[in-house]
Amino acid sequence: MIKEGSKVKFDYTLTVDGKVTDTSAGRGPLEYTHGSGQIIPGLEKELEGMKVGDKKSVTVSPEEGYGKVQEEAIRRIPTSAVGGADNLKIGDMVGASNAGHTFRAIVKEITDTEVVLDFNHPLAGKTLHFDVEIKEIN
Repeated sequence: MIKEGSKVKFDYTLTVDGKVTDTSAGRGPLEYTHGSGQIIPGLEKELEGMKVGDKKSVTVSPEEGYGKVQEEAIRRIPTSAVGGADNLKIGDMVGASNAGHTFRAIVKEITDTEVVLDFNHPLAGKTLHFDVEIKEIN
């Protein structure tokens, strides 16, 4: 039974807005240690007490998943400060670094003078639907 400290392997399919966005199919089960914060809180809470072979459909709210969209994480950057800005398209993922930390952002908007970058997690603000099957517990 899954409890604090259990090493768990589980298969999953993640559906967001009616579309499959991630799955362990073809890659093998996801492995984590229960209670260590390695997976999102809402999913971890729902896996507690499950046994090998158990299957479950889980809905995780944004608050228990990747958080709400934070407006302060959306930044307007002068086009001149963005390398390769001429080649960017809306929806592109770009990397940025600051004080040794690396961040990823999605291009939300492009104008003649600036690029709008969203540093929120791509799944922030989204309700997550997981179908899980427990494969192994140690």
